[in-house]
Amino acid sequence: MTQPETVTAVIRALADPTRRGLFERIAETDEITVVELTRAGSVTQGAVSQHLKTLKEAGLVSERPEGRKVYYRARPEGLEPLATWMTHYGIFWRERFADLKTLLKDIDP
Repeated sequence: MTQPETVTAVIRALADPTRRGLFERIAETDEITVVELTRAGSVTQGAVSQHLKTLKEAGLVSERPEGRKVYYRARPEGLEPLATWMTHYGIFWRERFADLKTLLKDIDP
């Protein structure tokens, strides 16, 4: 299973609606700058930069500096720890529901 701190970092990064929205905007493009991200929303450039820092630390975006601009790109593989964690618990719950279904059939044939 995935390291708990990695899953926690991804969940925390995506828990904030503004950050989640920024991640979705970045994922919809090949690359995008902070200026472009700021232009489209009601969040300041400083706030966007802080959100991007959190997304980067969680492994959800990468940056590519070019001159005075920094281009951000989504890292879909950064979602893998969360997907792995969810798959693990999906299996857990499917097994529990199968057990419940069997129990209910035994109780009321």
